[in-house]
Amino acid sequence: MIDETLYIPLHVQLSKSLEEKIKAQEYIERIPSERELMDIYSVSRTTVREAVTKLVNDGLLIKVHGKGTYVNKKPPIQEWLSSLNSFTETVTRMGLIPGSKLLTSKKLAADKHGIDVFKEDVFMIERLRYASDKPVAIEQHYYPISIGERLSEFNLDKETIYDLLENELGIVLDEAEQYITTAIIEDHLAQYLEIPYGSNVLLAERTIVDGKGNVIEYYIGQYRPDMYTFRIKTKRNINKK
Repeated sequence: MIDETLYIPLHVQLSKSLEEKIKAQEYIERIPSERELMDIYSVSRTTVREAVTKLVNDGLLIKVHGKGTYVNKKPPIQEWLSSLNSFTETVTRMGLIPGSKLLTSKKLAADKHGIDVFKEDVFMIERLRYASDKPVAIEQHYYPISIGERLSEFNLDKETIYDLLENELGIVLDEAEQYITTAIIEDHLAQYLEIPYGSNVLLAERTIVDGKGNVIEYYIGQYRPDMYTFRIKTKRNINKK
């Protein structure tokens, strides 16, 4: 319930309570109306609307004009761009079970890979990523040979690559620059994601460097747009004169 003595805003408490009830399947089809929530939680209409709006933005609820607010049966996986997260961390935070299947692990010559940030040979790791057994993304990781070969010694169907880099190889992942667009997926990859040939996917390209500015990883991720979203929260900066 709502505790007015806490420093946590009421709408935040309410959205958390509703989220817990949805995950516990207390609300399966739809949530109570605004008036019912006001009575149940003894809060204002504004508080209810702020809480519900947050859950709509998070993809847990869907508003249907004139009918009410319904539970989203297939909420998308949401990756926040305000921090550097692995696929495993993002999926786990959504309450789903991450999974991997290694597709390719090999060396690529400098004149073959076409990646500008690497002028030398690289080691490429390609994996199919799952969320609770549903195929969601194809990830391609490119590393300097010395790093890639060490990663290939581990069971990449089970391990989280960023955990291996940090905990086993002792590499500090300091900063990333990421570019997101759309692309038509290659036919041989479409079958892995169980989508039609010629489908559009979300394409994320990311370069990660360590504290000295050395490039540790170049990453290409292709995501099913019906199952994955990227989110960022920003504030408008107004220069006062």
